[in-house]
Formats: sequence, C-alpha cells, structure tokens
Amino acid sequence: MDKQKIIRVARNTIQEEANAIANLVDLVDEDFCKAVDLIYNSKGRVIVTGIGKSAIIAQKIVATFNSTGTPAIFMHAADAIHGDLGNILTDDVVICISKSGNTPEIKVLVPLIKNYKNPIIAITSNKTSFLGTEANCVLNAYVEKEVCPNNLAPTTSTTAQLVVGDALAVTLLDIRGFSSSDFAKYHPGGALGKKLYLRVSDITSQNMKPHVEANADIKKVIIEISENMLGVVAVTENDKIIGIITDGDIRRMLTKNEDFSKLKAADIMSANPRVINNDAMAVDAMEVIEENNISQLLAEDNGKYAGVVHLHNLIKEGII
Repeated sequence: MDKQKIIRVARNTIQEEANAIANLVDLVDEDFCKAVDLIYNSKGRVIVTGIGKSAIIAQKIVATFNSTGTPAIFMHAADAIHGDLGNILTDDVVICISKSGNTPEIKVLVPLIKNYKNPIIAITSNKTSFLGTEANCVLNAYVEKEVCPNNLAPTTSTTAQLVVGDALAVTLLDIRGFSSSDFAKYHPGGALGKKLYLRVSDITSQNMKPHVEANADIKKVIIEISENMLGVVAVTENDKIIGIITDGDIRRMLTKNEDFSKLKAADIMSANPRVINNDAMAVDAMEVIEENNISQLLAEDNGKYAGVVHLHNLIKEGII
C-alpha cells in the first residue's frame, strides 16, 4: 500500500472539488434571485426531486430547508411518474435536480409538473438542457468534470448541487430573519437544540438539593454531600446561599485538622460562591464552569437557593 499515493489522491480530490465549488460563485445570477422570490412568496411547500445520486442530494436539501424554516418534502423523480405526483399541491414550488438535465425521467416529469402550473426551479450543470430550457429559472451548478478518474461517478457535480441548495436555504433563512430560537424549535432533541433551549432549571429540577445551615457540624455536612451524590453542598441562611462546600474542601479539611469535631460548616465553606440564575441557559452555566475550572455550580431563583448544576449533567445533555 503506497501511503504517499493515497494522500496525494485524497488531497487532489479535495482540491479539485474545492476549485469547482469556488467557480460557482460567478454563476450566481438573477435567476437565483428569482428562485428565492418564488419560494419566499409561495404559500405552499418546496418539492425537491431528482433521480439517482441527485435524488440523494435532493433529500439532504429537503432536510436543510425543513430545519431552517422552509417547509419541504422529497419526491423521487421515478416514483413521481408512478403516482407520487399527488404530493404536489397547488401552491407548491418544485426544484428539479439533474446534472445533465436530459434524463428520461426528468423529460417525462417536467411537462407533467407544468400541467399543474407549479413553478419549476432547475439545479443543473447544463442550462441548455431540456430541464434548463423548460424551468422557470435555472440555478447553474456547472462543473467542468467529475473528480472521478474516469469522469463518470457523480462526485464534483453532486457536491456542486448540494452547495447550490445550501446557498438557497441560507439565503431564505437570512431573508426570513430565522433566529437561534427558531432553530431550536426544529431541533429539540439534538445537542444543538439543547444549547439553544435547555435552561439551568431543567437540570436543577432533576437533581437533589443538598444544603446545610452555617452552624451545621461536619458530620452533617459529610452526610449531606454523600447522600445527594453531587460532590457539593450549599450553605444557606434563610434559604439564601452564603457559601459552598465541595468534597475537595472536606478532603483538605481532613489533611489540615486532626480534630475537626468542633468545626462547623461556616468554618470550611467558601463564602460568596459563584451562582447562576435558575432561568439562565444551560450553555451559560457551562461557560461559568469552564472559566472557573469548577465541577459544580449553585443556582438561585429570585435570590433563593434553587439547586446544583454539575459538569456531568451538562455532558449528559450534550452541552459540551
């Protein structure tokens, strides 16, 4: 196995595709604006269709549209002419993806869509193809050649199609003023969504709430830390946080004092600990923990002790 050859081929593949994508910049024209206008002002959805590898790209573009505020569905070009045309509703806009623009399925499908009077946006490498001339507007995804040594396997062309789809989705996102909170609504189960909607209260409500009074003896402090399994206990007075004791503080106390029977929580606590509001975002709690190199953070609600956020909670939720 020639490792140098492997590295050379891989680098060449990436470089050639990068060059092809860079060339797309100069191909963005008024038709792109027209396509954006058609979708933005449509009362319906975006139907994205294609055949072969273009169909796979179409599915990815649909996923990107849906996650960024543009309702879309995928329709396979072959299935469309065998019953799936029923997916297309009156106000829908159709995006057809085809490198050549002359595949048999596309030649059959396009006239049928036009009969429904739905606008067609083409993403193709061939503006003069059947698809290119029949579409309402053409997004030029021209590539000089595939990076495949035989210039056969769809590689550079499908990458170009995907990039054009991304450009369309991001442009629509920008025009709509699609915000991070909007994004969170469509990604509630993923780590990205959790960073945008998960609050400290969502974590503290699931944890125990260890606390002792300032005059509590050390035995009670140790029991409270051990039973609640968070490695920390808040020291409170009238339900307000006045200090914190961690399991590390307990270990340091044991090494410094032969007799600790008379010590109280107030004697070993760290006064005025860092605290976060219970209504704050969990990602903000993560920033405080990282900046201060700590593992636990106390939370308060309206000035009263609300609970504990542990580093492990944030890891479990995928915030890190």
